[in-house]
Amino acid sequence: MVVAAYKPGPRNLITDVKGVRVGHAQDESLRSGTTVLTSEAPFVASVHVMGGAPGTRETDLLAPDKTIAAVDALVLSGGSAWGLDACSGVMDGLRAAGRGLQLGEALIPLVPGAILFDLLNGGDKNWTENPYRALGRAALLAADVDFALGSVGAGTGALAAMQKGGLGSASIVLGDGTTVGALVAANPVGSVTTPGERHFWAAPYEIDGEFGGLGPDPRGGLGGPLVSAKLAALLGARANTTIAIVATDRALTKAQCHRLAVAAHDGIARAVVPAHTPSDGDLVFGLSTGSGSPASDAQMLEIGHAAALCLSRAIARAIFEARPQPGDLLPCYQSR
Repeated sequence: MVVAAYKPGPRNLITDVKGVRVGHAQDESLRSGTTVLTSEAPFVASVHVMGGAPGTRETDLLAPDKTIAAVDALVLSGGSAWGLDACSGVMDGLRAAGRGLQLGEALIPLVPGAILFDLLNGGDKNWTENPYRALGRAALLAADVDFALGSVGAGTGALAAMQKGGLGSASIVLGDGTTVGALVAANPVGSVTTPGERHFWAAPYEIDGEFGGLGPDPRGGLGGPLVSAKLAALLGARANTTIAIVATDRALTKAQCHRLAVAAHDGIARAVVPAHTPSDGDLVFGLSTGSGSPASDAQMLEIGHAAALCLSRAIARAIFEARPQPGDLLPCYQSR
């Protein structure tokens, strides 16, 4: 039996999901930046963490049993704990635009966020005032349906085990018209490429040569100890994390968004080896911009499957699209 392959949306970006907008801001001297996802209206979201070293803000309110029904934006940022202040800048911008939860006279934009560690990547971190609040607001103002991949936004200073990391995205349109997309800042301790750094672990899921079209590594016996130029360059193991957002235009409850985030973690495990380590803060937000009746269990199965596929592809695209800068600690994939 021949089964028709999935196809990406027209942009092959998470913004193929109706209503979603993404913006970046970065500082090249800092070698860091921020990425913001927002939508035309508040959206349902949840989160699932599988890494041992996460850095987050306002994620507790995304649990299915918590009162808040929808949020206004999600933030992925570099900067480790400093980068969480990017959420404050996004709140400032949303409030100025009249967006947020109205409680009497108080207007409170709801902006959960997650960070990756890029403080030892060679950039100038000797600031006197935390730069991430301004980066967050700038990224919000830049939010649009089209956005760049690679060494931008939260992926500006990212590093994988053997090459520069980056910011990636991908989408899939299901047979019933449902769109699923992923957005990721890939900064893992694990490798995104098989030994020799030519083939991506995510290669079996590639569509239309989106990250080089070399196909899977034909060799067997690829499992082995972690080899990491990143660990050697940074002189330590706690400088990692893959943080991501998966989205659909299908109507989902908050509990279903949580299940979507859980399923999407398979995409990290297929694209990064090893994944979900004690030294990573691997985290996935799941969101829905849709309205109408919630998806059935059978529909959730396919939506979660598509989210994992999108996330694997987005991770490979993040590394494939990375671009060199003077003073890089690791080479770019396309420079090898």
